[in-house]
Amino acid sequence: MYKRDCYEVKSNKNIANLVYEMVLEGPTTYITAPGQFINIEIDGFYLRRPISICEYDENTIKIIYKVVGEGTEVLAKLESGAKLDVLTGLGNGFKTIKCGEKPLLIGGGVGTPPMYQLCKNLINEGKEVTVVLGFNSKNDVFYEEEFKKLGAKVYITTADGSYGTKGFVTDVIKDLNDYTYFYACGPEPMLKAVYDNTNTTGELSFEERMGCGFGACMGCSCKTKYGNKRICVDGPVLKKEEIIW
Repeated sequence: MYKRDCYEVKSNKNIANLVYEMVLEGPTTYITAPGQFINIEIDGFYLRRPISICEYDENTIKIIYKVVGEGTEVLAKLESGAKLDVLTGLGNGFKTIKCGEKPLLIGGGVGTPPMYQLCKNLINEGKEVTVVLGFNSKNDVFYEEEFKKLGAKVYITTADGSYGTKGFVTDVIKDLNDYTYFYACGPEPMLKAVYDNTNTTGELSFEERMGCGFGACMGCSCKTKYGNKRICVDGPVLKKEEIIW
């Protein structure tokens, strides 16, 4: 179930290269799991912008987004007090019930944010969490310290080797052997590499262009082993066993 409401921008700041962190104040009752997303209406644009939820509490939502086009350029210029029309409670989110005691969280670029609330929840459940985050370069890295403060063991990779381990998330994952489950979010090539290089079951969150965000337009349908699914409502999280590459 999704809900449409008006939210107020409480803060909006640059935290890495072209990456911004925004805090919105408004109802959060319809958010039920980490990994869900919101869909923001931006003045002057026909389609809303889907953005994953980084963190939420009783009356605020934190999102992290990258400026990649005109719509997100508008978002980046918003100041405190601005009002936004937002759909919340979208997507299925991650499940923590079957992850075992040592879950592995993998984020690539702006696939990192939904890992944060998930990490909080898992640590609150007493899990021993390992986080692997991949970026292009040192200037793109964000939230390393925030994950560490939660109590997670954190590895950073950069494609150009300017920070952390040189290479991709799989260059770290190949040396990790004691995780019991994995969660991943990021660009599709990264998800495919994670799929091929993990030795347990897990959940992968897919990025997809969406029209409506709540299943009406069928624009984000994809094939799975169990039939067609809509990324916006049946996803964005899919189980490893159901994915067809």
